[in-house]
Amino acid sequence: MIPVPCLAAVLVATLLAASTAVLAQAPAPPTGTHQFRIGVVSSRQDMISGGDALIEISVPPQFPLKGVNVQLNGQDITSVFRQEPGVNKMLAVVSGLKLGDNKMALLNEGKVQVEAELKNFPQTGPIFAGPQEKPFNCQTEQFTLPDGSRLGPPLDANCSAKIVVHYVYKTTEPLPAGYRAGALNLKPLTDLKNLPADVAMTTTTTGKTVPYVVRVETGTVNRSIYQFAVLSDPTKEASPNPLAPPAAWNGRLIFGFGGGCVNGWYRQGSNLGADNGSWGQGPEDGGGAKRPAAGSSVISDELVGKGYAEAGSTLNVAGNNCNDTLSAETMSMVKEQFIEDYGKPLFTFGRGGSGGSYQQNQIADRYPGLLDGIIPSLTFPDVQELVTMITDSRLLNNYFKTAGAALSAEKKLAISGVAEIDNIISADPLAGRINPTEYCPSSIPKDQIYNAKTNPKGIRCDVYDHNINVYGKDPATGYAPQPIDNVGVQYGLAALEKGVITPAEFLDLNEKIGGYDSDGYLSTHRAVANPAGLRAAYQNGLITYGSHLAQMPIIDVRPYRDKLPNGDNHLKYHSFTLRARLEQVANSYANDVMIVGPAAQSKKMEAYAIAKMDEWLTAISADHSAEAPNRKTIKAKPADLVDACWTATGERIVEPQTFSGGKCNELYPTAPSPRMVAGQSLIGNSTLKCELKPIVAADYKVSLTPEQIAKLKSIFPEGVCDWSRPGVEQQPPTAGDWHVY
Repeated sequence: MIPVPCLAAVLVATLLAASTAVLAQAPAPPTGTHQFRIGVVSSRQDMISGGDALIEISVPPQFPLKGVNVQLNGQDITSVFRQEPGVNKMLAVVSGLKLGDNKMALLNEGKVQVEAELKNFPQTGPIFAGPQEKPFNCQTEQFTLPDGSRLGPPLDANCSAKIVVHYVYKTTEPLPAGYRAGALNLKPLTDLKNLPADVAMTTTTTGKTVPYVVRVETGTVNRSIYQFAVLSDPTKEASPNPLAPPAAWNGRLIFGFGGGCVNGWYRQGSNLGADNGSWGQGPEDGGGAKRPAAGSSVISDELVGKGYAEAGSTLNVAGNNCNDTLSAETMSMVKEQFIEDYGKPLFTFGRGGSGGSYQQNQIADRYPGLLDGIIPSLTFPDVQELVTMITDSRLLNNYFKTAGAALSAEKKLAISGVAEIDNIISADPLAGRINPTEYCPSSIPKDQIYNAKTNPKGIRCDVYDHNINVYGKDPATGYAPQPIDNVGVQYGLAALEKGVITPAEFLDLNEKIGGYDSDGYLSTHRAVANPAGLRAAYQNGLITYGSHLAQMPIIDVRPYRDKLPNGDNHLKYHSFTLRARLEQVANSYANDVMIVGPAAQSKKMEAYAIAKMDEWLTAISADHSAEAPNRKTIKAKPADLVDACWTATGERIVEPQTFSGGKCNELYPTAPSPRMVAGQSLIGNSTLKCELKPIVAADYKVSLTPEQIAKLKSIFPEGVCDWSRPGVEQQPPTAGDWHVY
């Protein structure tokens, strides 16, 4: 556990000695009196990385700056500071911080006015996510740069690479044959003193029309590869810095989060999870869409082309790293690097689909201050809520192929709840993310992979062991304890009570559905959660609680996928689950706007969401009142930003998005999950293990014979789920933010 001096800290009480977390208090304000101040602009002052930080010195107007001195660890560093225009402040990227504790002092006329304690960590991490995973596959040699070359071999065991800068431009020439429609036609800018004749022009959100030339920076932090992209004309301006950011930058930063989860461990990753602005590409190849060699994964026309700065990293792609704590740590360090290069943005908002959605949700809720607003697409509240759905899908699919093969398609669908049975079938393989062997990256030799009999100490490739710093270790096994549970779950209950399946079919289903063993393999017995795993998940916020999410702008973009021909797991009900959690903690979800539509309208919905999020956050940033954050957020929401759905022809239907009813649900019906068919509510989707109640015949809406009740009691000897009560170990996260492991 990393010690955090000068912070209020509490120990998370778990049964796991290795799952101890320190809860760091909210980011410290600039240190000093109301007059003389030392402010760390680029990060928290206790979580600086790489030996440098953007520091702002504030001096009362009656004191001339020429009488001010700044010292770092006793050495005068005043000369590196430059005055900010129009204010009595100085700014500098201060380098030379030693690892660990540093002391900065602000003196006026030789007298110390204020001091600040700065804590510096290595550029390679970790800071708060805990001990780094081993083995770890460096992939700098596979990472493609904007000029088509590769980043090259790693410089050390931490997968480091030198920072490289490329300039590319959008050409007015037609897009070459073979590239997908809408791809940016980019070329390397080889002459930094003269613009080529074929350079395109673009108009930013601030109304400036500028050459479409993009500065792309690529580097490494925290064992991840990051990239920044922003409009910048090198023929007219020098390399940017916090006092001289690119003239075409609109001052906003958008951080992209990539999708996936399968194979998301033991590797650096060689992609940023997007292809010229698409949302939520596949984990292995960034989506596979053909693209110009000079393109960059963080260059999208609707963002960089409009003046936004885009940032992303390989460890902010869930298909490379399915660990929200590590994702938060990496984002924190990448954003710090951006601010040291360009200056502090007016605000930062996230975007990304699927695995990119739960990264946004959990980072915003557990590490407030990194994101000011979020645009999740194909939303899941968190990893575990999705895991419940896909593991139930595997159980049901297995039953439907074996003991329940004779059931009609109608009965299978009623038991499953979903809009199409293919949603269950397609979700089945995804359950492999809880299994220690099913999705190991190819970089891990087979003889090093876990096997319960032949290699019990081997590498485990599952979502829990990849998050072992948070879940801790089971003292008996040394592995992360799994919170998977289906004890007491009455699969198909609603189908029984609606008369779609018979009592005999209901009994057979629940007798033979089975569960998972402690390694995530199918078992004939129900899955029993490890209590320590349950406790760790809730206390550490791995089940998104919503207390901070309820205070910030959310625009939920929901391309409808419930009725795709081959099935899908990105189902509409997940968006309503997130809303239920917001309502539970804030008695409202007024800060959450939902936009639903067909996949063909995704780009239109996304562009609308980006424009409206900018408008929303701009209004919030202009509100300097002392009102509570959630009140500011609701008050600043644009009047015309409301729930809506888009038709296939692009018509916008404005109406509240609800689980049932309305024109939008006629177009895009919302179907329940298997657990909801079993009686669980939307808010109950945060319950990992239910409390149990005795079986009582009167609780059922159909008549069951004494023999059937007896059979039911033999199937559920401990009782059945009582969804009216909180789940076992269910609790709010341990008080405090910014957990340090």
